[in-house]
Amino acid sequence: MTDAIRDNAHATAAPQRQSGRAAFGAFVGTAIEWYDFFIYATASALVFGHVFFPNTSDFIGTLASFATFAIGFFARPLGGIIFGHLGDKLGRKKSLVITLLMMGICTLLIGLLPGYNEWGYFAPIALVLLRIVQGIAVGGEWGGAVLIAGEHAPKGWRTFFSSFAQMGSPAGAIMAVLAFRYVSGMEETAFLDWGWRIPFLASAVLLVIGYCIRVGVSESPEFQEMQQRQAQRREHSAPIAQLFRHAKLPLVAAILANAITVASFYFTNTFMIAYATQYLSLSRVQILDGLFVTAIVQLLWNPVAALIAQAVGTMRFLVLIGIGAMAAPFIMFTLVGTGEAALIATGLSMNALFAGGFYAVIAGYMSEAFPADYRYSGISLAYQVAGAVFGGATPFLGTILAAQFVGQWWPMALFYASLAALSVVGVLMLNHLARTRR
Repeated sequence: MTDAIRDNAHATAAPQRQSGRAAFGAFVGTAIEWYDFFIYATASALVFGHVFFPNTSDFIGTLASFATFAIGFFARPLGGIIFGHLGDKLGRKKSLVITLLMMGICTLLIGLLPGYNEWGYFAPIALVLLRIVQGIAVGGEWGGAVLIAGEHAPKGWRTFFSSFAQMGSPAGAIMAVLAFRYVSGMEETAFLDWGWRIPFLASAVLLVIGYCIRVGVSESPEFQEMQQRQAQRREHSAPIAQLFRHAKLPLVAAILANAITVASFYFTNTFMIAYATQYLSLSRVQILDGLFVTAIVQLLWNPVAALIAQAVGTMRFLVLIGIGAMAAPFIMFTLVGTGEAALIATGLSMNALFAGGFYAVIAGYMSEAFPADYRYSGISLAYQVAGAVFGGATPFLGTILAAQFVGQWWPMALFYASLAALSVVGVLMLNHLARTRR
């Protein structure tokens, strides 16, 4: 009897260990990839206009930098298609290892890239090419990380375990802000010459750590079961073809639902840096300190939001917090405009509580809209198309609005609120489609 109890305990403990390992691996891997992504975003706001577009005005240089930033978003749907196919056919784990290596190597190369004064037009061209590869890598990363954590989760805990992949984003933001906070105090010439490269070169260390952790995670049990079913049915249809054949409406709804999740980060972590330094005369250090506090708040809030959503109902939570996200930017701009450090951090953090809570929960909710056969393709394509449409364009459009309405912040706040409204519509559509299928 004792041996039987011990055997049962071991049988139960093994999946639980794998659940925790998968969640931790998803968190660390996404944190590293988002660190790489966010340091590019920060450099776009602070550096790239001077280094790669030096013969332009500050306004045009910033627009050009944000344009290279946006290009990565338009490459992300391609990454979602490529790695969604690989993840649905060959496994979640293999796709995630490849995306991590692609992202890390490109980030290292950007840190080594000569500027316009050394390479002329070849420098911004090389920057754009590396950015495109980064976009493809990120396009494949998010969906796989969400699934490998959520599909390892104990029954009834998918939303919570999926949120660990979402926690990687604020963790990556914290590391990115710290890295640039460290070098931003340098003398201006040194910062623009070589100081900005340090955060990019540091990514090499993170890449080695992330690779070692990621290869130690086992394949998703749901994927293994799906492979066995497909082998018995001798089914060879491409996952992307199945997605467009059977789930066009859920795909559209999921794209809308992700509007605020992708736009919020780049509105605050990219556009707000440029807006605060150029239009509010805040220093780099002031706005980076505010974003650092914001990222910590969101990192701590994400798992709490996931637990609350499981308790009150995921759909209800998403709708309520989405409505809050519509009001948050008006408060954020008011507080950031004071120039007071505590109020800057409060305004940015309040915005992050709503958008971050939505971000933490939407991944697990959205993944249930697609069957395992093409789930990687479904959630990856939805998230990355939303990124291309709503994320990449946000800093660019925000910069144009700021230039057109100098001294007035309400057009930017209204723009942000409209994206939150689209996300609420997307959640309601997903809920309606789920009830219709039952």
